[in-house]
Amino acid sequence: MTKVYASYNNIVSALGFTSETVVEQIHNETSGLQRIHDRSILPDPFYSALIDTVILETEFQKLKPRTDFTRLEKMMLTSLNSVISDSKIELNKRVGLIISTTKGNIDALDSDNPFPAERAYLHTLGNTIRDFFDFKNDAIIVSNACVSGILAVAIAKRYILQNTYDHVFVVSGDVVSQFILSGFNSFQALSSELCKPYDVNRAGINIGEVSAAVLVTKDETNLSEEAVEILGESSCNDANHISGPSRTGEGLHRSIESALKQAGLKPTEIDYISAHGTATQFNDEMEAIAFNRSHLQEIPVNSLKGYFGHTLGASGLLETIVGMHSLKNNTLYASKGFDTLGVSHPLHIIKSTQNNKSLHTFLKTASGFGGCNTAVVFKKLIH
Repeated sequence: MTKVYASYNNIVSALGFTSETVVEQIHNETSGLQRIHDRSILPDPFYSALIDTVILETEFQKLKPRTDFTRLEKMMLTSLNSVISDSKIELNKRVGLIISTTKGNIDALDSDNPFPAERAYLHTLGNTIRDFFDFKNDAIIVSNACVSGILAVAIAKRYILQNTYDHVFVVSGDVVSQFILSGFNSFQALSSELCKPYDVNRAGINIGEVSAAVLVTKDETNLSEEAVEILGESSCNDANHISGPSRTGEGLHRSIESALKQAGLKPTEIDYISAHGTATQFNDEMEAIAFNRSHLQEIPVNSLKGYFGHTLGASGLLETIVGMHSLKNNTLYASKGFDTLGVSHPLHIIKSTQNNKSLHTFLKTASGFGGCNTAVVFKKLIH
């Protein structure tokens, strides 16, 4: 049977512009979140992890662009360029492109934005990325709330198993904008302090921005050191509410059960969980219920939102890449911001960086608006 791998990868974020740099910062428990008070964006102070504009422009200009691009496009193109270059794969008809985002170039609709409003269409974003690198196939857009990043990896795997493509490049990204901040603020989900996933004192999310890219491939002869096999994946929608997660964790529980079944693993064979962990009251409680229903309450779990904030459609891919490096480094990374358990069911939260662990598998989960839930199981390769 064909095996599918997640391989070469890159992260562009407030913590650095390479995956290795970002993971080192996480290892040192350094957060990219900073307090921002900009009344033109939001009346009250908020915490966010913003990519340095000057550094982004410097890195992007290395690609020798011939026209103007939006901030999100610069982030995505910079990240994806690194992965294409490292993989040395020819972009022929057997190579696919998936773009995952929640809001895309939503800031193109702002009155003071220099780009035309049509730039906000997701298919326009797809065409822009496709044409820059001269992909031979149209970009596939995955925009399914906050599961988009990890769902894109699952979809890439399916395309390869269906023999549509031999390789799929996945790039994810979202930017911090007035539209996004005001939206989350309108239903009182933003925290005025640093976020605290699963903690008793959690008060809501911080929003961050990032772009991440990865190669999904069936070619086992050309893999990165941190490459992992994608053992199983599943996505279930419990259609609970337009924004509120299921109180029983039904969709996430079913996603986990299906992913484990496809992977052929028992819950005890998972070495750690890279969870969604937004630090909102309802999401963290729902995840705790779902993990317990799936008999995963003893498995070490972390949320990376304390390092980047919630990066929306990019969060799932960002956290997958960190998980890949976690297996390679045999290190469990701290769930920053956590101190005292504040959910109704037991969880094994990673409170500090733990080195020299024997790690072979991890489970990545994500949940989002509209009741969407995705779970993917990854396994370290033996080199």
